[in-house]
Amino acid sequence: MEVVRKAKERRKRLLVVLFGAVVAALALSATSSAAFADEVGTDEYDFVFSGNVKYNSEPLEDVRITVEGGDYEAEVLTDAEGKWKVGVPEKIEYTIAIDESTLPEGVIVTDEDAEGNSKEAEFGLTGNKSVNFFLGEGVRETTSFVDQLVERIVNGLNFGLMLALAAIGASLVFGTTGLSNFAHAEMVTFGAVMTLVFGVFIKLPILVAIPIAVALSAVFGLALDAAIWRPLRRRGIGLTQLLIVSIGLSLALRYTFQFFIGGSIFQLPGSSEAKINIIGPISLTVTDMISMGVSAVVLVAVAWWLTNTRIGKATRAISDNPALAASSGINVDGVVRIVWVISAALAGLSGVLWAYFIPGIKWDMGAQILLLVFAAITLGGLGTAYGALIGSIIVGLLVEVSTLWIPSDLKYLGALVILIVVLLVRPQGILGRRERIG
Repeated sequence: MEVVRKAKERRKRLLVVLFGAVVAALALSATSSAAFADEVGTDEYDFVFSGNVKYNSEPLEDVRITVEGGDYEAEVLTDAEGKWKVGVPEKIEYTIAIDESTLPEGVIVTDEDAEGNSKEAEFGLTGNKSVNFFLGEGVRETTSFVDQLVERIVNGLNFGLMLALAAIGASLVFGTTGLSNFAHAEMVTFGAVMTLVFGVFIKLPILVAIPIAVALSAVFGLALDAAIWRPLRRRGIGLTQLLIVSIGLSLALRYTFQFFIGGSIFQLPGSSEAKINIIGPISLTVTDMISMGVSAVVLVAVAWWLTNTRIGKATRAISDNPALAASSGINVDGVVRIVWVISAALAGLSGVLWAYFIPGIKWDMGAQILLLVFAAITLGGLGTAYGALIGSIIVGLLVEVSTLWIPSDLKYLGALVILIVVLLVRPQGILGRRERIG
């Protein structure tokens, strides 16, 4: 029996490592085509900045251009003719900057209309705006590495907290049912879309629209469990078949969203706020600060619920051993139903915060972070809520900090490479063990 147990444990660890490898491979294939592009966001957005970088009438290739405005940020490299294009979500004022470290030695921005290496730009009557810089010889002024590191750590923490809301919900479902729910991405999208419907289309105050969206997300999770997952569980359908059902459900919901809201990008009220300098290099919008505060409060509440409430303890017991929990008098179906409700509500809230972080709402926005959600769960330990939190923070920090060394188009890849390395050393994840804690 001991030999059989060890063999099963080895197979389980191998599956976890293979899962991490697949996640990284998918992310690489998704990002490699976009990396080092001379056009970013032109297919997604209706408003486009463009330019042509030349020095002494000669085009400069691979010069890095960044565009920032509100919560939106994009990065692009010039092509062989020195040209670049960046699509942006709305008509507001943007800061466009040249990374002078990518210019030839001794060449800097000497444009009188620029502040250092950047200038402010906004659209006129049309949706296109050309922005060019005058270049000349001079001595460069650079932002210190420490300032850049601190700024990215804060952004990474904000991203990680938002990601943790979605990851913990998916982890709770996996811990209690064993299902890796690919439709969890559409639960994230659902929360953002409902906020769009009530906050923009119906024009309710955004502070009213968001709680309504989170509540409807919880109802959506309950409906999915009642209509699909609970009947399939009672029929004894295997996890592989359930996984396939979740993939099909994901695609169905995704294209349903596209049918109703189209392929455009929508903005929520307050998504174009200016950043406020907090201290040193740290600048955040009011929405960023509220997002981090709300995420932290909700995560603490979930931790308290898991540790101190009767349902929370029952959730942990089912994660450890469903059969033993059932024989102890725990209503497994009832607890799983509650877990689906909480998971969907957390995903909906995460979708709202993700819509402000990007910023923008699109029919497939949840799918953009699904791989990172799975990476955080796997890194922290399959089925562990606290592991999902730790994994999300690590992934968020790595995603943002990695842009100090790699192009922003490849920033998701850095976190997934670390995931593979950790799993090779500790296949069960950071907090994972044979007895899952819920």
